[in-house]
Amino acid sequence: MKILHIAAECYPAAKAGGLGDVVGALPKYQNIQGHHSSVAIPRYKQPWIEKQLYERIYEGLIRLNEVYVPFNIQKTLNDDLGFQLYFVDIPGFFDRTGIYVDAQSGFGYADEVERYLLFQQAILQWIIVESEEFEILHCHDHHAALIPFMVKHCPEFKSLQWIPTILTIHNGMYHGAFRWDNFSLLPYFDSEAYSLLEWGGVVNPLACGIKCCWAFTTVSPGYLNELTFSANGIEALVKTEWHKANGIINGIDRDIWNPSTDPLIAFRLDDNLSIFKEKNKQALAQRFQISLKKPLITFIERLVSEKGAE
Repeated sequence: MKILHIAAECYPAAKAGGLGDVVGALPKYQNIQGHHSSVAIPRYKQPWIEKQLYERIYEGLIRLNEVYVPFNIQKTLNDDLGFQLYFVDIPGFFDRTGIYVDAQSGFGYADEVERYLLFQQAILQWIIVESEEFEILHCHDHHAALIPFMVKHCPEFKSLQWIPTILTIHNGMYHGAFRWDNFSLLPYFDSEAYSLLEWGGVVNPLACGIKCCWAFTTVSPGYLNELTFSANGIEALVKTEWHKANGIINGIDRDIWNPSTDPLIAFRLDDNLSIFKEKNKQALAQRFQISLKKPLITFIERLVSEKGAE
């Protein structure tokens, strides 16, 4: 299969959480299995991205209300990832040091709606030209969830409507919803498709993606079940579309997350787990001035309720 993963994150280029880990590992192992899997993400001003060499392969314009925004598609010449990585460069919208939030203020970007509408349309404009290169569009979270709608109901992109679209929900609490005040920012679409965009009185990209995709997955069977009773308002929709849902548990890239070789660990694992844990606790205690007489508990998550941090 020729698969294009479309996401806001991809390790090691840009990562804020588990989404980046999955998108940076899944295509690598799909390629090992004999598929042709690649990734497209926005071009941020991240250190890894800034160090790469690129080839610009496409340029275009996107209508955003009454203006046209230029963009270009670049592919990195780095061949160490195990997959081809593409960047959507939209000057003025993604060329910032933060992925989702401003590094200075700590708040989310005020133009988030515009950013992801531009990102998704840029991807589709490019794919129309390169349609033979991709047989499956794999969209990740709400940042790419309008793509299944756009290929079916936007005249500009309908030539792609026969390409299967998969939506993976990594975090069902974030929908990317916005008010109908922003209606004019959307690409032109069939009038009868209006209801597909709406959920709860607003434009809801994640809900729309669930309605329009060929199939959707979650990051585990348990999380799929959880979305039927805790999904920030789209629980009924998940149940309605259950026939095209699959819970597939996340894997892990053992080439990277290997305690025997990980350069970020103070003391690497050999055959003795107890010594490994003891030495690393000592290193951590010394760094943060923690008493070794007290138990050490780690919580590697964001401090938000869906991660158990009530």
